[in-house]
Amino acid sequence: MTAREFVKILLAKEGMTLTELIRLANENNKNFTIYGISHKMSKGTLRFEEFEFFAKLLGYEIELRKIEKI
Repeated sequence: MTAREFVKILLAKEGMTLTELIRLANENNKNFTIYGISHKMSKGTLRFEEFEFFAKLLGYEIELRKIEKI
């Protein structure tokens, strides 16, 4: 699954649009544009730090779990 898909899932769960997320991010002293983030998401170049920031803004945390070997 791509970062774009994860962001879209989180936005859907929260009933928000990407525009609303960018507005919220900019209220938290970030300087994002809808075009810039949309472009990064479509090109697959959204950085982990950006994704993590968006997840936290929406009230989520990223957790890594070790996969049990079969």
